[in-house]
Amino acid sequence: MAFGEMIRTGDFKGEKHVPVIEAPATVSAGTPFEVTVSVGREVPHPNTTEHFIAWIDLYFKPASGGFPFHVGRFEFMAHGESPKGPNRGPVHAHPSVTFPVQVGEAGTFVAVSMCNIHGPWESTHEVTVGG
Repeated sequence: MAFGEMIRTGDFKGEKHVPVIEAPATVSAGTPFEVTVSVGREVPHPNTTEHFIAWIDLYFKPASGGFPFHVGRFEFMAHGESPKGPNRGPVHAHPSVTFPVQVGEAGTFVAVSMCNIHGPWESTHEVTVGG
């Protein structure tokens, strides 16, 4: 089985594992903008020692073809771990990250998030280049 066949998708309004990509629909070539990816926007995802989002990857697939470019990865390392016991730690990371980017052509952003229990999930967001 190919890795891509193991990645799940869904509607973020009803599924807490789907990464939500927030970015403009149209951008200017070579001008920086922000892409925010979060998990659990409509349905909160647990953020506990036992059940958490481990990381979010962001890719960009140019409309002209070729392979996708890996924009970046953010790893969420704090889930309430503590010597006092699970979920008693002083800090919990929440699965949301903003990537400052610029593109030279239209394409599709692909976000992949990893739940430690339910595996990888993905979503996409197309951008066009105007003006």
